[in-house]
Amino acid sequence: MARILCVGIATLDIVSRLDRYPPEDAEVRAKAQDWRCGGNAANTAVVLAQLGDAVAWAGNLGEDPASDLIRRTFDRFGVDHRHAHRVPGGQAPVSCVWLSDAGGSRTIVHHRDLPEYAAADFATLPLAGLDRVHFEGRAVDQLDPMLQRVRAAGLPVSLEVEKPRPGIEALFGEADLLFFSGDYLRARGEPDPVAFLQGLPPGILATCTRGAAGAWLRDAAGRVHHRPAWRPSQVVDPLGAGDVFNAGMLHALAAGRPPPEALAFANRLAGEQCAREGLELNDG
Repeated sequence: MARILCVGIATLDIVSRLDRYPPEDAEVRAKAQDWRCGGNAANTAVVLAQLGDAVAWAGNLGEDPASDLIRRTFDRFGVDHRHAHRVPGGQAPVSCVWLSDAGGSRTIVHHRDLPEYAAADFATLPLAGLDRVHFEGRAVDQLDPMLQRVRAAGLPVSLEVEKPRPGIEALFGEADLLFFSGDYLRARGEPDPVAFLQGLPPGILATCTRGAAGAWLRDAAGRVHHRPAWRPSQVVDPLGAGDVFNAGMLHALAAGRPPPEALAFANRLAGEQCAREGLELNDG
């Protein structure tokens, strides 16, 4: 059982299921709606806890009902959130999500006015007893001293790079494991995941996920491995599949699996996730 700290965002996700994506200026009725905890680092923490790891989450929470829902979700799955920073009068970020049954896609409209988690708050968080710290790549100016503190403590560090953010490339060498999204590669104008991964600094383990195209891994020796997407018979809910993949990689590597085996495990876990509602792994 690994002891992993996840650092990043937690949100309220308002998820509406639709027959199909609506045209502009339309009024449609949702087939179902669910309010749930979301956010990349929060989702990864929830999945890691279900896989049997001892998980903590650090980030900002508000004092509103949405933040209470997030806390209850962490409590339900056994995610330690005692070191979360409570922002007085703050409100949790909100993502309005549309799931299209026709296309199997998800569309997200995100709003936040909660500040980013600060390095000064992370500096007071105890690192003793941890096996790894996983960061969601957000505010680069705050993230840099956090990464340096963890490296100085001699702990493994992973960094998720979901979106292009000014200066984030300078942090790649601070992590031993990098998670890249297809959105990041597209924004960078990188059509070939293999070429992109091979161009990273030597010695770093790195993955890239591209949805239906599958997932790639560059091992520490520079070899690139690929796994085709694991396709369920029906895509029910693709929301959070990337976060599930990240959790699968972290769990499998912490358990001592070789990186190619960890890739296969994470790839299948993410594919299976798309066949069910929400992030409950054992809901049948």
